[in-house]
Amino acid sequence: SKGYEKKRSKLIGAYLPQPPAANGAAAVRCRLQHSEGAARRMLRTANIGVCDIREAAARERAASTAGNRPLFYFRFGVDQALPQERRTPVTPSSSSRYHRRRSSGSRDERYRSDVHTEAVQAALAKHKERKMAVPMPSKRRSLVVQTSMDAYTPPDTSSGSEDEGSVQGDSQGTPTSSQGSINMEHWISQAIHGSTTSTTSSSSTQSGGSGAAHRLADVMAQTHIENHSAPPDVTTYTSEHSIQVERPQGSTARVAPKYGNAELMETGDGVPVSSRVSAKIQQLVNTLKRPKRPPLREFFVDDFEELLEVQQPDPNQPKPEGAQMLAMRGEQLGVVTNWPPSLEAALQRWGTISPKAPCLTTMDTNGKPLYILTYGKLWTRSMKVAYNILHKLGTKQEPMVRPGDRVTLVFPNNDPAAFMVAFYGCLLAEVVPVPIEVPLTRKDAGSQQIGFLLGSCGVTVALTSDACHKGLPKSPTGEIPQFKGWPKLLWFVTESKHLSKPPRDWFPHIKDANNDTAYIEYKTCKDGSVLGVTVTRIALLTHCQALTQACGYTEAETIVNVLDFKKDVGLWHGILTSVMNMMHVISIPYSLMKVNPLSWIQKVCQYKAKVACVKSRDMHWALVAHRDQRDINLSSLRMLIVADGANPWSISSCDAFLNVFQSKGLRQEVICPCASSPEALTVAIRRPTDDSNQPPGRGVLSMHGLTYGVIRVDSEEKLSVLTVQDVGLVMPGAIMCSVKPDGIPQLCKTDEIGELCVCAIATGTSYYGLSGMTKNTFEVFPMTSSGGPITEYPFIRTGLLGFIGPGGLVFVIGKMDGLMVVSGRRHNADDIVATALAVEPMKFVYRGRIAVFSVSVLHDERIVIVAEQRPDSTEEDSFQWMSRVLQAIDSIHQVGVYCLALVPANTLPKTPLGGIHLSETKQLFLEGSLHPCNVLMCPHTCVTNLPKPRQKQPEIGPASVMVGNLVSGKRIAQASGRDLGQIEDNDQARKFLFLSEVLQWRAQTTPDHVLYTLLNCRGTIANSLTCVQLHKRAEKIAVMLMERGHLQDGDHVALVYPPGIDLIAAFYGCLYAGCVPITVRPPHPQNIATTLPTVKMIVEVSRSACLMTTQLICKLLRSREAAAAVDIRTWPPVLDTDDLPKKRPAQIYKPSNPETLAYLDFSVSTTGMLAGVKMSHAATSAFCRSIKLQCELYPSREVAICLDPYCGLGFVLWCLCSVYSGHQSILIPPSELETNPALWLLAVSQYKVRDTFCSYSVMELCTKGLGSQTESLKARGLDLSRVRTCVVVAEERPRIALTQSFSKLFKDLGLHPRAVSTSLGCRVNLAICLQGTSGPDPTTVYVDMRALRHDRVRLVERGSPHSLPLMESGKILPGVRIIIANPETKGPLGDSHLGEIWVHSTHNASGYFTIYGDESLQSDHFNSRLSFGDTQTIWARTGYLGFLRRTELTDANGERHDALYVVGALDEAMELRGMRYHPIDIETSVIRAHKSITECAVFTWTNLLVVVVELDGSEQEALDLVPLVTNVVLEEHYLIVGVVVVVDIGVIPINSRGEKQRMHLRDGFLADQLDPIYVAYNM
Repeated sequence: SKGYEKKRSKLIGAYLPQPPAANGAAAVRCRLQHSEGAARRMLRTANIGVCDIREAAARERAASTAGNRPLFYFRFGVDQALPQERRTPVTPSSSSRYHRRRSSGSRDERYRSDVHTEAVQAALAKHKERKMAVPMPSKRRSLVVQTSMDAYTPPDTSSGSEDEGSVQGDSQGTPTSSQGSINMEHWISQAIHGSTTSTTSSSSTQSGGSGAAHRLADVMAQTHIENHSAPPDVTTYTSEHSIQVERPQGSTARVAPKYGNAELMETGDGVPVSSRVSAKIQQLVNTLKRPKRPPLREFFVDDFEELLEVQQPDPNQPKPEGAQMLAMRGEQLGVVTNWPPSLEAALQRWGTISPKAPCLTTMDTNGKPLYILTYGKLWTRSMKVAYNILHKLGTKQEPMVRPGDRVTLVFPNNDPAAFMVAFYGCLLAEVVPVPIEVPLTRKDAGSQQIGFLLGSCGVTVALTSDACHKGLPKSPTGEIPQFKGWPKLLWFVTESKHLSKPPRDWFPHIKDANNDTAYIEYKTCKDGSVLGVTVTRIALLTHCQALTQACGYTEAETIVNVLDFKKDVGLWHGILTSVMNMMHVISIPYSLMKVNPLSWIQKVCQYKAKVACVKSRDMHWALVAHRDQRDINLSSLRMLIVADGANPWSISSCDAFLNVFQSKGLRQEVICPCASSPEALTVAIRRPTDDSNQPPGRGVLSMHGLTYGVIRVDSEEKLSVLTVQDVGLVMPGAIMCSVKPDGIPQLCKTDEIGELCVCAIATGTSYYGLSGMTKNTFEVFPMTSSGGPITEYPFIRTGLLGFIGPGGLVFVIGKMDGLMVVSGRRHNADDIVATALAVEPMKFVYRGRIAVFSVSVLHDERIVIVAEQRPDSTEEDSFQWMSRVLQAIDSIHQVGVYCLALVPANTLPKTPLGGIHLSETKQLFLEGSLHPCNVLMCPHTCVTNLPKPRQKQPEIGPASVMVGNLVSGKRIAQASGRDLGQIEDNDQARKFLFLSEVLQWRAQTTPDHVLYTLLNCRGTIANSLTCVQLHKRAEKIAVMLMERGHLQDGDHVALVYPPGIDLIAAFYGCLYAGCVPITVRPPHPQNIATTLPTVKMIVEVSRSACLMTTQLICKLLRSREAAAAVDIRTWPPVLDTDDLPKKRPAQIYKPSNPETLAYLDFSVSTTGMLAGVKMSHAATSAFCRSIKLQCELYPSREVAICLDPYCGLGFVLWCLCSVYSGHQSILIPPSELETNPALWLLAVSQYKVRDTFCSYSVMELCTKGLGSQTESLKARGLDLSRVRTCVVVAEERPRIALTQSFSKLFKDLGLHPRAVSTSLGCRVNLAICLQGTSGPDPTTVYVDMRALRHDRVRLVERGSPHSLPLMESGKILPGVRIIIANPETKGPLGDSHLGEIWVHSTHNASGYFTIYGDESLQSDHFNSRLSFGDTQTIWARTGYLGFLRRTELTDANGERHDALYVVGALDEAMELRGMRYHPIDIETSVIRAHKSITECAVFTWTNLLVVVVELDGSEQEALDLVPLVTNVVLEEHYLIVGVVVVVDIGVIPINSRGEKQRMHLRDGFLADQLDPIYVAYNM
């Protein structure tokens, strides 16, 4: 297209020869010979490989005038080098458009170049053609706050670089008149459609200008079409892009979702589809189904389990091809006869021979001269300060400050005169000044680090001005508080009126400059730490001389300084060099620039200043504000020093400024960008010339080449270029070279980017007190390719990246600090900022209030962008802007942005001069306290080094077992509890086959023995039952069932009771009547809508012929609320047991066969399945006997039970065991603990109980609720020292963190740490393991979490990375046999191998009770056989993964003990990337990620990982969690989170066992019932 052709014609040629085309071959050859010849000649003239600038420059000039210009990619001048006819005439219309464009002030010229904006627009237009939508995050209304504009104060619109300030009024981007805004729009649409001056080929696709809000987020559309990333494994590993929804098998009836029964369309596994959420997820999945990046070959091994990919260098990546560079020597530092021997000598000289000469004029905020400091006053006052520092602090014998000590200077930016006096006072007293910023509050961003610097410098005295001293924060007593991290300081005011006059005979000792330290300048590093760079007196003097020579300073010149005078260019020119040359400095404070951005230009005119020191932002502000000015004349300026000229993006400000002010007398050659660094002082500066025909150098470099550190002219990718201007020549008396940025300091090649290094006297000498860092920075010896150093003198690293171009011109393309190395390519933060700011429309974020940094996640740097959002932008607008920024950065830099966050205006931490404090911002981001209002994360796009998805390996087959060497000689994993038949005990109950008979026998033999005691919430006995009372109540209930209920034997009866004694009586009543009881948890009166449907479902699924309950619940079932939740007309007959008949039954039913059904046990699994299992009489008795033996229960024992009595082991312990074993059960309903958390433990203590059972919910309640009360409980006499076993009844992997914190917390109350253990039950066998009274204590092992994902067990040491502690799940019960089998092949596995736990036992359940009667499932779960080995035994499959491990311990019967470790349920496990993940592991990591995350649950949906977190904090913190959650799951689990959902506390549903109901949560999320605070869809 024309625009680009034109730009290319401006480039004179390539830096390196392209292969010559046939026609141009001769010309190219001739040029090449010429430039090679020049290089050779340079080598000959330079003896140490250092070439002399002037010769080279002269030769360049000669060559260019001779007509065959050397082949460089530089274009000289703005348009001079163009053939005449290709130049666009600057017609009035186009120039006036230029002016109008500036006037609206909505763009920050510093970071703006027309070429770049155009490039970004073109890149975005390219994306437009491939429409694709990104789901927008959902936000709760309360989070979307629309601020009113009047109440709002705009933040500073300063730049992204550290120390920039801003103008308030002008650059708000709101055009002052409608006229302005129309023009602005006109210009923007021109720019987009391609104006007359430049057409972008794709602009036609971008209809409607940038203002038109295009359909939200055509967004990330095809962000990475051509290249890169593997999106999440949305598909399988094949290349077909089909979305598979796994359907769990299982015909068991499903419980209605907890969140009300929304009428939903559901897929096969009951997942609702008709909802907003799933549409968004579908949208996300479609967007992520982009072509994957090419596979990467190599891996580095992260242990051996999972291989993280290492980015291999791209074989086609550009490599440097030039010759080795030559070091460049600056001109000789001329010795001028009247140069003073030291700076203090210069001050003495001017102070005595021309005391009236003005030295410094300060301005007030109206721009009026406030004060003129003459050289005479400066001299006398500095002497006074010097005398007072040395003689008036401390005592005569013990002065506080001696020569060589360090003192800090704390002066505000509007008081240069006081600072100057104090600084020279220090020089005269030979103490070392350390100038710092004024600390405004005790918690200033970065002020703590400054304190560390002062402490390490041993500073005890702070010099300050009167006004500043008054403004410092004070304590009530008037003391200045010690700032955080600061040493104790004596504050000393330097105003003359506070000081004593030095005696007549006292005179400062003025020496020639030597190697003593003159001053220390502070420097803030990338990580926020502050270092002090020491500058010696000789370096200080030499630097002033070099600047004087380079800038051509003469006596009594006037210089306008806008820069900070405490450090860097402002200090060097405005305080030091000016005094050496008796110049007059006009100092413009930052506060004045805020009010009047033109003030510096006005002062240049008013004082006819020869020199001005500014930053590009000052030029930009002048452009914004200049239109009101008539009489500006800048012809007096001979030098306009641009202090941040080394920032490549300053070129646009310089060009724009020249363009506007050329008509006001500004000459092009006056603009002098310079490069500086705290370590090397002035690195290079463009010299002021009188020769306007010598235009400055320009380089148009390929951004892609730069990321590989090579210099290429931009050829193929016309969009992504970086235009750089030279920063002039090497300083007089210095040598410069560039070395490779990392590793050995090897000289770069001529076409390679490196870190600039300088060898000179005029540089810093060390980081104060840090010898190691000093060596690496200040003592570098650049090596040639042959391995020798180029000089014997050390060089200093400047921290600037760049190269030395033709003619010795120095070019800087960025700072080492701003470097982000992503997948081996180097990106500069400033370049990314520039691209983000070039994205139109810019109405949503403040220019310059933008921070770019990288964070390390999963072995690579990831780019994060944080910007301040304007308060009037809508969610859609901001989101669209964010998505376009991502596209633009992707196109231009070919790098993905990991996270883009927008924060409310004025909330980012600021540096003292108003810029953004980068390291503090990064810190806030990483610790989750940035509080963004919008976040867009793109881990799917960025993270390309995930391990390869796992391919399943074939298993070991039967052959190896027959040979007998299963898995390299390991024993088969099998274990068993004691054999029930062989245990001889005087168990009377063994005589009876049925529990009902045991109860009758006890009622006859020990009628008054108490079996059950129920406690209320106060801990007093609410009710108790003896053997005979229970027997009599059971008889009455049996009569009621037969007479009122007209039930036959074998009918099913639902028992809907609260935990208590009625439930037990009703159960035995059913047995007496020959009915089959089903215990059901009653509906919750406060939450009928969600709990009643479950009750109804169990009653229906179990085919209950009748429902027994209390009067209270009876009423509840028929209430109006119940009618709203379910159809109450279809309840079976309801019997109320509060009113029982008075008579006894004719006879008590006795079953004919022990294998008939005793009761049904219904439970809702964590995956939301309702499953009922059948328990026969034989199994029930065997179960009770097994527990009796394991826990040594007999009538004289007492056991405390705090469990829900509705299913599993909880029901058996509550209702059955006491009747079988005769011990007393103390029953504590868990719901009572909500009012009295100490109830259970107090009961255990009071009844001197030795064995107690609880659930995880109870244990958690005690740990959280009693944590702070252990002392008061001890005082109340709580004593747990008698507890022998405290068993958590569970159906999951032991929660080791909870049991350990419980043990630790109650250790002080006598609880033995070994007492706490867990049990394991499941649907096929309600209790497999239970820690009994005898046998070894439970053991803990640590396994590698990465191996587990591959279904392997690898034991590791405690504390090793990726280790997971697993606690043994109690001891295997008597009569139970266990084997570990492969769930797919059903083959037996070896010891310590992970597989499914299979169980064989007399108390196994006899099958599922389902309405469907699905036989295949039944036979598989209850009647499985191994595929080889012992193929006869019938096993039940538990559905849990685990492993057996033979330990060194011995069992009760003297054999080696086999420990069973449970890893997790198979149907809970998530298969992602071919690996098996257990939700609890991911959840544990997430909960640790931020203090405000109280609970977490994860599930998958269409292979996307969804993480739901409960937020305990203000809603403003919700968005902080998104990056942290994403990071931690990536780091620890190598998974990319697809959706992050932030919800209120208590939203994640939990069942009675304290297990999370993840599938209910999933259904609620997809049906839009969670009311989330925020939902983020990661791209």
